[in-house]
Amino acid sequence: MSEFVLAIDQGTTSSRALLFDRDQHIAGIGKLEFAQHFPEDGWVEHDPAEIWQSVLTSAHTAIRAAGTDAAQIAAIGITNQRETTIVWDRATGEPIYRAIVWQDRRTAKLCDKLKKQGEEERVSKKTGLVLDPYFSATKLAWILDTVPGARKRAENGELAFGTIDTFLIWKLTNGARHVTDATNASRTMLYNIRTNEWDADLLKLFRVPASILPEVLDNAADFGTAAPEHLGAAIPIYGVAGDQQAATIGQACFRPGMLKSTYGTGCFALLNTGHDLVRSKNRLLSTIAYRLDGKTTYALEGSIFMAGATVQWLRDMLGVIKSAAETGPLAEKADPTQQVYLVPAFVGLGAPFWDPEARATITGLTRKSGAPELARAALESVCYQTRDLLDAMHRDWKGASDTVLRVDGGMVGSDYTMQALADILDAPVDRPTILETTALGVAWLAGQRAGIWPDMAGFAERWKLDRQFTPEMDNKLRKSKIAGWRDAVRRTLSAR
Repeated sequence: MSEFVLAIDQGTTSSRALLFDRDQHIAGIGKLEFAQHFPEDGWVEHDPAEIWQSVLTSAHTAIRAAGTDAAQIAAIGITNQRETTIVWDRATGEPIYRAIVWQDRRTAKLCDKLKKQGEEERVSKKTGLVLDPYFSATKLAWILDTVPGARKRAENGELAFGTIDTFLIWKLTNGARHVTDATNASRTMLYNIRTNEWDADLLKLFRVPASILPEVLDNAADFGTAAPEHLGAAIPIYGVAGDQQAATIGQACFRPGMLKSTYGTGCFALLNTGHDLVRSKNRLLSTIAYRLDGKTTYALEGSIFMAGATVQWLRDMLGVIKSAAETGPLAEKADPTQQVYLVPAFVGLGAPFWDPEARATITGLTRKSGAPELARAALESVCYQTRDLLDAMHRDWKGASDTVLRVDGGMVGSDYTMQALADILDAPVDRPTILETTALGVAWLAGQRAGIWPDMAGFAERWKLDRQFTPEMDNKLRKSKIAGWRDAVRRTLSAR
């Protein structure tokens, strides 16, 4: 009898694979980073071939680490960086251009043009999204318009489009399946989240041929079978979800009003609104949280582009730290009398501002400011941005009041950062015992369909708290710091 579920977690800076046993314990992990390409200012690209190889290498590493073989794996779940766009040749499986990453801002002018034409309201009503380069539609249009002959080939049915999940499924099944799930589809700006189908009006607006699009399935479904030559056995792919929705599932946020926030490369907060599609009046996104058995659960989402990536900037560009783990201890040494603010708009600002042309600023520097103050400003910037998101959620939906925040992602291992988050939010922050919630969520989708993991209620009962961080900051100080942050954001937006 098969004992394991393999979760493939394809992220922005690395590919990871985790092998979970029947008790949802991690039996083996594999991880491999891959190159980031920045050909021009605001452009971010990945090599799809390198991503594919990193996934295979990570999966084999996880299987070896567990001391097992592929024949013992009951199912595969795939979770992925969302919005990142790939177009490939249906005959050869070869991409016609590098993957354009969700952080990429090259289509900002196209988005501005469509806004001036009054198209944002129509797009938002259908997709729940705002007109921003973040999403897939304008990236796809750019590839079709820029790569010689691409548009004609697409119209002739020779090309396939997909987000990373679709590309990996195509590769794993040797081109037998061209599919995606509802959560990834909902991030393309081509999918009507009310009717749950590709929208003809949006395809016309972005000039995207319908023949290039994948079939959309529930999050737990038959996505095809990985061919044995890739992992060592024929394994069904039973679960797929975009990374933030997968984390929502992994945090067992199944009831309306439950809220999670993931702190990885970026920060993404999702609030479960149940079967109610809440239209934001505060520049948040309405999105699909998950779709199971044909029934859609919606969420309000706030997207922050730079969270852990800001710490990477301290490490790689400034050399302030040698590893991310040093950031918290360094921040603790900061002079409490200095208020240095870093607004990390390195690739624009996400929710609730949505300004793709904004660029990062640092305010409040003095002659005494140094590495500790920069480290504290970097970590606190994540907390302030989360506060902006939660304030917007409270204004949008009454069910968001008095919500406890469940957190996950690489940054939440830092007690310093989580305490700062609770202090700035003035709300409890719950850190679970299993921090790999993105992989866990998609593993549950696959495992329960394979019949070796519990149903939704049983899975939710297994969620366990590691530590709750509660506010300790003086309210007067909190108000002062938040006022300083808002002034820094205002300065950043007005500096364009």
